[in-house]
Amino acid sequence: MISRAIRILGIDPGLRRTGWGVIESDGNRLIFVGCGSIDAKETLPLAERLLAIHQGLARVLNEFSPLEAAVEQTFINKDGAATLKLGQARGIAMLAPALFGISVAEYAPNQVKKTVVGAGHADKNQIRVMLGILLPKATPKSADAADALAIAITHAHHRQSVALRVAAS
Repeated sequence: MISRAIRILGIDPGLRRTGWGVIESDGNRLIFVGCGSIDAKETLPLAERLLAIHQGLARVLNEFSPLEAAVEQTFINKDGAATLKLGQARGIAMLAPALFGISVAEYAPNQVKKTVVGAGHADKNQIRVMLGILLPKATPKSADAADALAIAITHAHHRQSVALRVAAS
């Protein structure tokens, strides 16, 4: 049986900076394709920031043509207004791939950390170190891009169980 590499887009949504990372998963092999971030100026009105995120993700989707996407679930904090705004950015992060006909999986922050580092409470530096091991050619310039690659890796490891859950429901 011949395997086919699956191109995966990982997205770390944020209102100031939305990270993205693209990898290919071919069996147990992970291949770095690209990563970066979409900056939305804080001085812009919320609607324009959300539009900038959507346009940036549309460019990434057009350029890299992923087959699947994954987004980090929102971390709920004490500031309800900030959580709501982040939820809107996350909605755009889920909508953009869906408009391209791409399924979108969701992963909790602790699940991403546990998958990549082996511990659910790992810090950003530990994630960067493991990215260097798992994707040696990756050179993310921001923590958001690194997080997006970690989300893509998480999806690569869990995509079969996600597909089975969807098929069962």
